[in-house]
Amino acid sequence: MLKMVMVVYNEALDMEVMEVLEDCTSDGYTKVMGVFGKGQASGVHLGNDIWPGRNNILYVSCQDAQAKRILSCVGELRKKLGREGIKAFVLPVEEVT
Repeated sequence: MLKMVMVVYNEALDMEVMEVLEDCTSDGYTKVMGVFGKGQASGVHLGNDIWPGRNNILYVSCQDAQAKRILSCVGELRKKLGREGIKAFVLPVEEVT
């Protein structure tokens, strides 16, 4: 079954996240840089003086086994860097055109 893994992370972690992704998957990805948001642990990131910081998002479309591997790799990175700053989600992919 096809999945979409969405990894949301603080832009300061970009190098570490990209290294982990390269080690975890040979599949392609889509990266969206400089996104804003609010997390329960990380707080507000709006890229301004009051709420500094931005996030990046990686999307990886893959089979279920690969999604589990990516989640495991992100989990290991969270242990190394601390829980704040990176989170991964797995979504079902119903159709692809």
